[in-house]
Amino acid sequence: MPPTKRRERELAERERLIVTAARDLAEAQGWDAVTTRRLAELIEYSQPVLYSHFKGKDAIMAAVAVEGFAEVAGILRAVRTEAADASAALAAVAHAYADFADRRPATYDAMFTLAVGLPFATPAAPPALRAAFGELREAVRPLIGDDDLDVRTEVFWASLHGLTTLMRGGRLRRDGHEQRLALLLEGFGG
Repeated sequence: MPPTKRRERELAERERLIVTAARDLAEAQGWDAVTTRRLAELIEYSQPVLYSHFKGKDAIMAAVAVEGFAEVAGILRAVRTEAADASAALAAVAHAYADFADRRPATYDAMFTLAVGLPFATPAAPPALRAAFGELREAVRPLIGDDDLDVRTEVFWASLHGLTTLMRGGRLRRDGHEQRLALLLEGFGG
């Protein structure tokens, strides 16, 4: 293997190690526990090595967010395409989205509530963000058609995010979650 290819692979592996360590630490102890010093200790590299990959904690959180969007896109695609019909697909997507937020709270926060500087709703948005939105769009499309599809998908997403975030934050009763999701789905023909 040429030295440049090996170096590129090693850099990518180290970057992957940093992002994984940050995500695991944040999921276990929250984002306040994630510091460049702590990450450097966890991955057994110096802080300057860490800074050669990321400008700081915000850049690391952005990388975790992008990884989260890629994971969500895959999950949503799987449940959407395995569903028996359009209504079941939309319900599966809504439940999978809420389940992801519950299982990966720190990643979800990096994706949606922390200021990580990722561009949304523009051509400059990372492919993983566009893919996750695309899966929501494809779940909504069969029930509402192409008329204002992006806007209607945004309303579905915003509603789902709001319900999920308010429940996670203890502002909505957890025992009413299924009923609220059912009302949301009903509003979209699901």
